Amino acid sequence: PDCDVTHICDVRKSMRELRSKEMKDLTGLEPKVVNDYRSLLDDKSIDAFMIGTPDHWHALLTIHGCLANKDVYVEKPASHNILEGKTAVAAARKNNRIVQLGTQRRSAHFMIEAEEYVKSGAIGKVIFGKGWETSRNREVHLAPDSPVPEELDYEIWQGPCPERAHNETIVRGAWRWLFDYGTGDLGNDGIHRLDFCRQLMGLDAMPETISSAGGMLFFEDDQQWPDTLLISYEYPGKVLQYEMRLWSKPKLFGVTEGSAVYGENGWVLVTGRGWKAFDGDGKVVKESAGDRGGPKHVRNFLDAMRSRKRESLAQEIYSGHVVTTMCHAGHIAWRTGKKLRFDAKTETFDDRQANNYLGREHRSGYELPAV
Repeated sequence: PDCDVTHICDVRKSMRELRSKEMKDLTGLEPKVVNDYRSLLDDKSIDAFMIGTPDHWHALLTIHGCLANKDVYVEKPASHNILEGKTAVAAARKNNRIVQLGTQRRSAHFMIEAEEYVKSGAIGKVIFGKGWETSRNREVHLAPDSPVPEELDYEIWQGPCPERAHNETIVRGAWRWLFDYGTGDLGNDGIHRLDFCRQLMGLDAMPETISSAGGMLFFEDDQQWPDTLLISYEYPGKVLQYEMRLWSKPKLFGVTEGSAVYGENGWVLVTGRGWKAFDGDGKVVKESAGDRGGPKHVRNFLDAMRSRKRESLAQEIYSGHVVTTMCHAGHIAWRTGKKLRFDAKTETFDDRQANNYLGREHRSGYELPAV
């Protein structure tokens, strides 16, 4: 009730008009419809951007928003690659902007409870955490390329990506599974499970080393990102692993996706809806469930906009950049087939081949600003 949605910006005409009408029906205020976000950058009446685009646009919109003195709520992952994420953090710092990543479980009451439980020492010294995704995904088959629909601004949709013919399957959702546009399921679902472990284990920094095994081992389709991955992240005195098998129905601990954090005296299981604590004998000793954090995460962002205290954000952009970088680094370790050491100060690897994947060349007109 204490903010107004003044514009709906989307490259698809039917979508922006539909959402504008929905907002008018809900609030009585009809947002203006905009095709190109760049027309909003100089509008001083706009305080914030809320970004829900495909992954390849997340960082560039964040950067341009921050440089135009807008605060930003951006959906996960924070970037398409590490250099983009690093630049987004720099843009936020340069203009002292409030930037929240949309990993909304950070604001869920049950996650805060679980974090407090682990910090209390109830399960003893915590050394190991594990996140996972186990489900049977659908195959991805691209339709033949086709003419650009009249209502779609495909030039802007492509943005920084290499030029390619329009493909309706890609635009409608298959972008997530292709190198140029998405970050695979690791950047889609894995980022949440990794972040559960980070929050409970108190891992605020970048990992020191990353190793990965897997690939496209099950599906024979048009996907490019792996359907199977096992990643290990090493920290001083702690190890975090992620297991992804997008073809396998058997669950871990009765859930298709979740995280487990292990201490010397017990362990904690976290899902998207709640948590359970087990003692050393496997007996449930505490559990809680509740909301998934979405509205509270937005509320947290709006409150931080007013207070200008970025430390009050549940997932401030640097923390969001850390967990996003973990996803990118896991993929880079897979692509190189090497165990990589990561320098958190320079945000580079100890390997030339790996550093080739830190960023990419942006298409003309959509260059990555130097910040």
